[in-house]
Order: sequence, then C-alpha cells, then structure tokens
Amino acid sequence: MKKIMFNDRYGLTQAVIKGRKTMTRRLVPWALTEQWMEFVSDAPSVGGVYVHESEKEFYEREAPRYKVGEVVAVAQSYKSCGNYHVPKEHAGWGNKLFVNPALMPYRIRITGIKCERLQDISDAECMKEGVVGGIIGYYVPGIKCKDWSKESYVDTEDGRTWKLFPTPREAFASLIDKVSGRGMWERNPWVVAYEFELVK
Repeated sequence: MKKIMFNDRYGLTQAVIKGRKTMTRRLVPWALTEQWMEFVSDAPSVGGVYVHESEKEFYEREAPRYKVGEVVAVAQSYKSCGNYHVPKEHAGWGNKLFVNPALMPYRIRITGIKCERLQDISDAECMKEGVVGGIIGYYVPGIKCKDWSKESYVDTEDGRTWKLFPTPREAFASLIDKVSGRGMWERNPWVVAYEFELVK
C-alpha cells in the first residue's frame, strides 16, 4: 500500500481526516516536462510541430502516481495518530515520512484524476482543496494576518485568527505558494489533480 502526505502546518491532514478536503494537486515532475519536450522535438512535423497527443494527454498518461480506485494511506506520525505500539525511538514516531502505510488509521480512495495548469482550478475545487468559507470571505487554517489593522481576518472557534481572502482562488493561491514555494501560483505549472473520498 502507498501513502500520501498532506501539510500539517496549514491543517490539510486534519481537513482530509474530517472529510473537508477531497482534492489535492501535485506538481508534474520536471523529468516528465523534459520527456514531453523530447517527445515534441522528435515528433513528425508538417509546417511545424505535429503530434497526435496533447501535452495534457501526455501528462495524464505518464504523471499520475496513483490510479482511480486505488486506496492510499494518509500519512501521520505514529505519535500524532496515537499508535503507541511503535517505540518512540522509531524514526516514524515524530516524522510521517518514515511510517508504515499499513499502520495508518485513515485511508482515501482515488475517485478522479486529471492534469491541468495550476490556475485552471475552479472556485468549487478550491473549496475541495481545503479552503474554508467564512461569512465575509475565505480562509485557510494556518495562514495568519500580518497586520490586523489593515487585513481582514476571522476568529475561529478554537481561538485562532486567520487571514480572510475575498475569493476561494485567492485563498488557494496563497496556500499553494506557502506549501509549494513562493511564486508557484504565478508560474502556473502543470499539476496532477486527484479527487478522493475518505474510506476509513
């Protein structure tokens, strides 16, 4: 069984476990981008490059790590998921990178896969990615206000204060820049978008 990791700092693992996050986007590996460029340069051309397969079709065939119908473990450290049978000396005790997928308490089933540019995401899909709708805006747990006197914010039930965005896309753009690196939204790379459901 494979595992999949979600960002804890911005509450994405908990959003999956609570069933609020049902989509995730993963960058198409650079090696595949290079393969596509080689594929195009080697393709037959008539008055320019002609290929029978689009870039989107190429990535949808080559890039997905998971398949539709596949059940994947949601990675958590042994400590955070309450697996106290594993000794504290184990690398997975505090780091979910080193856990055994079979010992994870939650799983998701992949229900859909597509490849697209990052900015092709819809408002509805932003919500599936973990953006939360407030009364006067949208927020992502973990994205804080820098200046409460100049920025909109929301106080949540757990006593935390998060920055409010006017649209789901702006909230998601901020999230993806924090999770994947500053400027990622503007670069608009190809991504694999997985839709999933919680099965355990």
